[in-house]
Amino acid sequence: MLITFKTPSYADITMFGDVAKALIKMMGHSGTVPGAILAEDVPRALERLRDAVARNPNAPLNPERGDDDDEDARRESVSLAKRALPLVELLEAAARDEKNVMWEQS
Repeated sequence: MLITFKTPSYADITMFGDVAKALIKMMGHSGTVPGAILAEDVPRALERLRDAVARNPNAPLNPERGDDDDEDARRESVSLAKRALPLVELLEAAARDEKNVMWEQS
């Protein structure tokens, strides 16, 4: 499953579902899909996400893989800070322009 984040102030961002749900929860949301954050709540969601990343920026946040993936692919890891960066930028743009943020399965 893929999840796409949308706001009028920034390009759409698509992420693996499990990665996106983890980031949504870090923003203080329940993790439901589809979902949204009202414009007045975006700054707080951004702050929560930044705080979560700052506490452990190098923690791995990788999509779940099937059993048929090879061993090398399982050893590769992408940090929380790198996974969260596009969403942080989207939230910054939405906060700046006072726009809602929505996400849905794509």
